[in-house]
This record gives sequence, C-alpha cells and structure tokens, in this order.
Amino acid sequence: MTEQIQQGILQALVRFYDRMQNAPALGWSQVKFGWAIVLNESGHPVDVMDLRDQSGKKPANRFFMVPAEVKRTAGISPNFLWDKSSYVLGKTAGAGKRTAQEHAAFVKKNLERIAGVEDAGLLALKAFLENWSPERFESEPFQTDMLDANIMFRLDGDARYIHERPAARKLVEARALEADGPEDRIFCLVTGENSKPARLHPAIKGVEGAQIAGASLVSFNCDAFTSYGKAQGENAPTSEGAAFRYGAALNSMLQRGSLNRVARPIGDTTVVFWAEASDRQAAEAADAFGAIALSSDNKDDAEVEKVSETLKRVSRGEALHTIRPDLGEGTRFYVLGLAPNAARLSVRFWLCDTLDAFARNLAMHYQDIAVEPAPWRNLPSPFLLAVKTTAMLEKADNIPKRLVADILNAILTGRAYPRTWLSSVIMRLRAGDDPTGWHAAAARAVLQRMKRKINPTISEKESVPVSLNRDYPNIGYQLGRLFAVYELAQRAALGGVNTSMRDKYFGAASATPASVFPVIIRNGQNHLGVVRKKLAGWSVIIEKELEEIFNKISPEEPSSFPRSLHLEQQGEFALGYYHQRSAKLAGQKSNQSLPEIENDQEDEDA
Repeated sequence: MTEQIQQGILQALVRFYDRMQNAPALGWSQVKFGWAIVLNESGHPVDVMDLRDQSGKKPANRFFMVPAEVKRTAGISPNFLWDKSSYVLGKTAGAGKRTAQEHAAFVKKNLERIAGVEDAGLLALKAFLENWSPERFESEPFQTDMLDANIMFRLDGDARYIHERPAARKLVEARALEADGPEDRIFCLVTGENSKPARLHPAIKGVEGAQIAGASLVSFNCDAFTSYGKAQGENAPTSEGAAFRYGAALNSMLQRGSLNRVARPIGDTTVVFWAEASDRQAAEAADAFGAIALSSDNKDDAEVEKVSETLKRVSRGEALHTIRPDLGEGTRFYVLGLAPNAARLSVRFWLCDTLDAFARNLAMHYQDIAVEPAPWRNLPSPFLLAVKTTAMLEKADNIPKRLVADILNAILTGRAYPRTWLSSVIMRLRAGDDPTGWHAAAARAVLQRMKRKINPTISEKESVPVSLNRDYPNIGYQLGRLFAVYELAQRAALGGVNTSMRDKYFGAASATPASVFPVIIRNGQNHLGVVRKKLAGWSVIIEKELEEIFNKISPEEPSSFPRSLHLEQQGEFALGYYHQRSAKLAGQKSNQSLPEIENDQEDEDA
C-alpha cells in the first residue's frame, strides 16, 4: 500500500457509530425478541404478542431497541424491563437449576428501579412482578414457544412497549448519565476525554462460531494480562461512552443481512468493513461498492458488472474517484476480520487505507487470477475462490481456516499470496479433484505475484500466461500441455472410460514426470494407433500438437523430463494442462469436435 493510514480499531468504530442512522442512544441496545406480555392496569396478563418474523420457513426473532443488555459472565445479572423467560417468568425449557434465583433477582432489581414512579405502565409491571407465580405459566395466554425467548411488556391499549414510555425512558437515561466522582474518571484512550471508565466492555454478537451470548473484543480475565496491579478495563482505559459506541457499531455491522458484513465467514473469520468519507452519502456509496467487491455472491448482476468495469478501469491506471465521483476523494476504508476464541474474539486482520488503494489492490488481484477461458461469470469472492480451490468436496466446512484469512489479507494489501494456497491447490489435485479453471487461476495468481515480487515492472511477455502460450519456456507448463494432448488421444480412441489417464496419472505426472511420462507416451502411441483407424483427421491434428510440444522438450536440462517438479512447477503444470485442454489444437476447425464414443470399459493399456 502506498497510502497506508494507521487507525485504531476502536477509534474507527466510534466514528462509524457517529454516522449510523437509528443508532442506539447511550443506555440502549438492539436485542432480538420473540414475545411481549400484555398487561392490564392491574398487572394481570391479558394476552401475549408473537413478535417474530413469520415470512420465512421458521419464525425468526426480530430486533427491538430496549434498555442496554447487561453483560453476563457466570453470575446472575438481570436486565431492566425485559429479559429471557427464566428471569421474567421463572420458567425455562431445560432443567434450570438456578431459575428461581434468576427470577428473584429480576423481580428485586426491577422493583427497586421503578419504585416510587407514578406511571400506569410501570405500576402495571410492578403489580405483575409482585403477584406473579411461575405456575401461572401453565394457563392461558402463555405458550411453550415463549420459553427461553426474550420477553418484554406492553400495557393493554397502549401502542408503545412499557420500556418506551417516557417514565421508563427517563429511568434508563438517568442511569446511563449517572456520573461518579472526579476521582473515578479516567483519560479515555479512544476519545481523549476524561470520563467514567468502562470496567467491562460490551459483548459482541454475530461472529461465526463465537458464543451466542456474545464475546469480548477487549477483556482482561487473568493476572498475566494485567499491569501495575490494575484490574479489568483499567488496563486499557476506555470510557463507558466509547465502549458503548464501538460495541453498538460493531454489533450493528455483525447482524445478518448487514451491508457491512461479508455474508459468509471466510474460514473461521467473520469479516466486516466500512467506509469513512466527508459526507454520509459518499460513505454509504463506498460501503455498497465494498460489499460487491468483497463478496459478489448472490448480488445483482448489473451492480456486479458495474463494479467489475470500474476495477478494470482502475487496473488501467485511472483513479477510482474520477471514475466514481459518488465515492468521494480520499474516502477511507476499513476491513476487520474477527475469529472466535472461547469467550473472547481474536483479530485475524485489521486493514485500513484509502478506498482508492483498496480498489487498486482488488483490480490487481482480479488481473492475477485471470485465466482464459474464465471459469466464472461474475467476479469470484475470496470465499468462492477458497471453496473451489482448497476445500474437499467443495464444502465450506473443509476450507483451511487460517489460509483463507491470509488470502484475503493478500488480496486487500497487494502483498504476495500465501505459498500454502498453491500447496493446498496441488494437494487437492493430487487427491483426485478434477483440474479446473479455478485451480489454474489460483496457481497463476500465486506464481504471477512471485514473479512480480522479483521484478516489480514485469512485462506481459514475462508474465505467467493467461491463455495458451505455446512458446512459454517453462518445463512444467509444457509437460502439462503434453499430458492434456495424450489425454485427448485417449478420449479420441476410447471415448469415456471408467478410469481415465487423468484419474491415474495426473498427480504423479506433475510431481515425478521422468518416471511416469514413459508409461503415458507408450500408452499414447497405442491410443494414436486406434485413432488413425477411426478418426484419421484427428490423428493428424493430435500428432502435430505432440510434435510442436516435443520440440520444446530437449534431452538436456532444464527442458528434459525432470525427475521431479517443485511446487511452483507443479502449479505451472496445472496451468499448462488447463490452457491446452481448453484451447483449440493447431489445424482444428472452429466447429470440429470429437464425436461421442460410448465406452465404459477400463483402459487396459493404461
């Protein structure tokens, strides 16, 4: 990166909070709810409201703004005016060893907070808490679906929930603004203000694989992590306001369906991103641009095409802000990768730079993975690249976890791709995966960046070829081509066979050519003998191609059949195989293709 701008994670998140629309105020947070109990003025439950979204296959809880959720560790700690059923009703779906204590704590805390307040809604809640018995849950209007769900309250006939009534809001805001004495104030390292310190930082929810109750981005739970005898949050002085704002911003971005979140986790890493511009519109446009550039899966084709065209122009040297003035000049862009680590979160990577710099790196990435014919229709996301090239059976669960984060890091920073990406690709091919354009693209990307690292001004002629290059002077590439032509000879002679030459020899031929190619060549001569009798025209074409390739392979090093190929040459082998297999042969007419030959027998020669 040429315009590296170092920013702290918490500082950038706090600034994102400042531009959030409908951001929760201090003392409030967004929590998923399923139910509300409707009380009459006497505190008697007259109805229950199902708040869940019924549009999907299964009812889904919805987000509501409620008094800020307390952070629970091992102890019992009730929320104000809402909570899950074990706290609110003293009922749970499981064994519930301490349900009675949780309910008692909820009743005690809420009665203390609303004592003396003359509000119809809070008085109804007070009466409900004083008279409620868990056995009452067995009768109407309560339902078993309410067990373990979050529950709030509403006064019968009122359109607002009880926590939304002015008297309740006043109680919440008074607690949030409650200030300790000057001796308790600290210098906040995030905002630079003297303010009340955050002893515990907010729980962050939505990171794939992390605890459902949330995990901490900042925490100190062992003496080994502390200094100078300080406890918990004192070790990283952050004000309660800053902690609340960064927590609200990050939790908002991590919600499912958020524009600022890469929909699928990349390995074990959940990725969020956001922009910071001179005005809100430019920042939101940059967010939308980043969403498509980082994850084009399931996006609108027209928008993907627009971003693709923009990146092509960036790769030709045009500045992003001149192509897309709506993104703003000097817009900053942040990418944060988080992975679960028990009750805490690990920062896999933290990248910050101008959006122009990210766009240049993305454009370079798409140039580096380019192969012809391209195996994709839209720009592939890092997740799709990883699934197609490294995951057994192309299952997301089988992606090497740390590798994908390293690939994304390389994509966004322009640094070298991890060499382990190439080794994972070769390992999948040797394990029996069919060599595809995805594998060829990954191999080309890694090899091209290796070359660019040695020669930053590498010319197109010196680059790893995008399409078939008959004169490319690399023995691995030429042997990959040779293997593809002999495979074509087998197909022309025998049609489809149960176990093809590729199934038997691809892995060994790419690793130890000197020991395997003699067998391939001998079998190939037998196949060509059959082709001469059945498809004379094709035999001429295939033999011409073989002659052309053999002219590139001399009896002497480095162009002879080597005993073994190192990792990079095996990548060239896969690339040459794909190029040769996809290209038309010399002398082949545009509409000329092999006839279908039915044959489900084993290739006995092979």
